[in-house]
Amino acid sequence: MINWSWLIKQAKHHRPRLVAANIIALVATLISVPIPLLMPLMVDEILLDKPAGGIQFLNVFLPESLQQPTAYILLVLLLVVLMRAGSQALNILQSRQFTLVAKDITYKMRQHLIDKLGRISMRQYEERGSGGITSHLITDVETIDKFVGDTLSRFLIGLLTVVGTAAILLWLNWQLGLFILLVNPVVIYASKMMGNRVKTLKKKENQAFEKFQQRLVETLDGIYQLRAANRERDFLTQLKSSANDIRHDADKYAWQSEAAGRVSFLLFLIGFELFRAMAMLMVLFSDLTIGQMFAVFGYLWFMLGPVQELLGIQFAWYSASAAMQRLNGLIALEEEVRPTPKVNPFNEGEALQIDVRDLHFAYDEDKEVLRDLNLTIPSGKRVALVGSSGGGKSTLIQLLLGIYQKDRGDIFVNGCPIEDVGYEALRTKMAVVLQHPVLFNDTLRHNLSLGAQFSDKELWQALEIAQMADVTQRLTDGLDTEIGRQGIRLSGGQRQRLAIARMILANPEFVILDEATSALDTATEAALHTALNQFLANRTTLIVAHRLSAVKEADLIYVLEDGQVSQTGTHSELVNEEGLYQTLYGSVQSADSSTANEQLPVARLNVK
Repeated sequence: MINWSWLIKQAKHHRPRLVAANIIALVATLISVPIPLLMPLMVDEILLDKPAGGIQFLNVFLPESLQQPTAYILLVLLLVVLMRAGSQALNILQSRQFTLVAKDITYKMRQHLIDKLGRISMRQYEERGSGGITSHLITDVETIDKFVGDTLSRFLIGLLTVVGTAAILLWLNWQLGLFILLVNPVVIYASKMMGNRVKTLKKKENQAFEKFQQRLVETLDGIYQLRAANRERDFLTQLKSSANDIRHDADKYAWQSEAAGRVSFLLFLIGFELFRAMAMLMVLFSDLTIGQMFAVFGYLWFMLGPVQELLGIQFAWYSASAAMQRLNGLIALEEEVRPTPKVNPFNEGEALQIDVRDLHFAYDEDKEVLRDLNLTIPSGKRVALVGSSGGGKSTLIQLLLGIYQKDRGDIFVNGCPIEDVGYEALRTKMAVVLQHPVLFNDTLRHNLSLGAQFSDKELWQALEIAQMADVTQRLTDGLDTEIGRQGIRLSGGQRQRLAIARMILANPEFVILDEATSALDTATEAALHTALNQFLANRTTLIVAHRLSAVKEADLIYVLEDGQVSQTGTHSELVNEEGLYQTLYGSVQSADSSTANEQLPVARLNVK
């Protein structure tokens, strides 16, 4: 979890830099705090002509001919300017040290969260949406970054300044110093009470941002279908409504946090006025001089900035605390199950065999998607899964990949339980081609290799097998052509062939084709199957498809109905067997046969 102790632990890695920053802050404070003390020197010793130790100090820097009021005032002015400039330079240097520490801590925080993103279960992504999850890495991390970098650097300077000022005020007049020390806790307590309200408002504002970002990502991802369905305006209206929620919550946080800060500062100003009145009374009824009174006023103004910053820091702290709570909500999300590999069932050059025994799975408690499923995907064979939508075909693939976890039953890889093999180890031997492959707004080369190193010869060979080499050659920049977001510059069939080429480059031992050729025309699909036959030889292949042309390529076909295998066999066996397979493909087979019979005499006539 990311909490204050975690931040402190990370900060300890930067101990030398933080120590240096603290020393710089201390020196800056020691330089700036004495500045208001020069006021009594100018008033009492110069203007009221009551020479004391201050004049003696200035005489050290002035020749006897210049030891006069004008020279004293100009010298004090020069000292004040130099002290203020030196103090501000040191403050900038100190702030730089804190900024470096803060940026490194927030970088590690983002690393920590990105690692978590890689472990979050797919169920959570589907339920929450990627936009809602990723907003944490931007809005909430920036809130903590601002607190650690900007606020804490000002906190140290402000705290040291207030402590140093209070010490000098106690030295000048202990009654006045004690009074201001008693007033400040009252102001801080009142600010804390208002800060609790600000904390809640900041949380609501961030939640509104999360909802807006999630809607925005979903709308932009589906803008093509929304425009085609003429629903674009309605979804954009909903997006505007979410933006209005941000306006409402951000407005409440902005003005109420500003109001809380100003009310807190008002309390301090009231205390300041009381303090100033007491100072003037002290001049009347004690030995406090006019110059010392001016010094007191100077220190009060000197404290205004640091006190205001300290009051503002507690509001920033509440905002950072709320951001941490949201980040910890992300960290607490359910993670993907990643069992530690215990066995290595893979033999070089040998294809995989998958055995499914008594498998049960349900997305929720209402209905099981897979019920007592039993099947075998033999080594080096092509196996097809067919059936009506909702029969459990895609669910079985997700269980093989470890995207979801089975409720009961067993899955064996080369005779070993899949948990003992490990999903990550299994995925290195597998490749999946989906109906709608994920493509990136990058070059064709990057979408093929996914960042891995392949030679141009290997890329072109994969494209050749995938029947896409001629398409690539016609593109403006060949392999370096930008294909746009989700491959928008390619047709649906070209995207599927690109995904198949990507699978060929991976050189897997187990291939899953999930409606991988559904967008191809008949001629291109036939050419692709012919080219793939040699590549898929001796590789275990699982085909999920509805098109007969893809199903007929299988050595073994399983028909899934209501999460169970209802029929098993080859195409020629199942098409003549009464059941769901004959219902799905029997009429198609008859149509194909009759079309072929009708065309046969014509072909013979042409030969003659």
